Amino acid sequence: MKAFLNLVRWPNLLIVAATMILMRYAVIGPVISKLTLVLTNNPVEEIPLSLKSPWYDFLVLLIATLSITAGGYVINDYFDIKADLINRGEVIVGTKIPRRTAMMWHNILNLVGVAAGFYISWKAGYFWMGILFLIVSGLLYFYSASYKRQFLVGNIVVALLTGMVPMLVAIYEWPALYRFCYENAVSPPVLSLVFYWMGGFGVFAFLTTLAREIIKDIEDFEGDLAYGRNTLPVITGTVTARIISIFLIILTSGLLYIVWYMLLNDKITLIYISCAIVAPLLYVVYQLIISSGKKQLHSASRLMKIIMISGILYSVVVKIILDLNLV
Repeated sequence: MKAFLNLVRWPNLLIVAATMILMRYAVIGPVISKLTLVLTNNPVEEIPLSLKSPWYDFLVLLIATLSITAGGYVINDYFDIKADLINRGEVIVGTKIPRRTAMMWHNILNLVGVAAGFYISWKAGYFWMGILFLIVSGLLYFYSASYKRQFLVGNIVVALLTGMVPMLVAIYEWPALYRFCYENAVSPPVLSLVFYWMGGFGVFAFLTTLAREIIKDIEDFEGDLAYGRNTLPVITGTVTARIISIFLIILTSGLLYIVWYMLLNDKITLIYISCAIVAPLLYVVYQLIISSGKKQLHSASRLMKIIMISGILYSVVVKIILDLNLV
């Protein structure tokens, strides 16, 4: 069981689950609660809007996402045995878990994920959206089999899929909100702000993931070079790869302040993003500039993951600010 949990990267799965739960209950819920509507059957009273998709439907969405993500980690290790032996010195598939068993788990997890995806899409009223889960499953397979060996393609695929996680919560909550408002409200509120919030978290996840993936490729340069992988550091050199990572980090920091200035403009958010996100990002830049070995690169990669978690936890700050009317 321990080997299986390590194979599916259980800490990363917990982060994905926490992200989706926080997006729904700490951001979307509090944000839409600030929208009021007048019901057709009670035109004299305004009521706050609340989440309309049942919790058990959200649970199915969570299962679909986690199953496909876990399947992606399994197939990644399946195809990465030789390179991982050079880069990390140990592997799970082929030692603790037989290759055939790993492939079986990959198939089971993807079957569960795609089936749950089609089910939740049907419940949302858009059965065809289940194809999205099938596409993601295929992308993760081809990422492990081919894309991650191609110049930048693998990095962008992983970053896009990570950025999609917050958006999924909005995509599957919106139909229920839309139906309720347009069937029961005298004047339906503008629901697009749900996508603005999730889009903000999604862009942050995309940029930080892309920067981290490039840093990981720099760390894995030796193994990738030995097995002919055309990663960014292999093609352009590690110095150029570091410069690109630094650019992405600075871009992320700048966008955070631009969004704060144009849309939020509150002191609590300013303090949070400065201390919990931007300051650590600048330290990663410092590590990339001075690093001369794998140890510092690995430290930078781990810090990027912590920064991504800090970005997710900003959702808790959002909930506190909105619940207590601090702006």
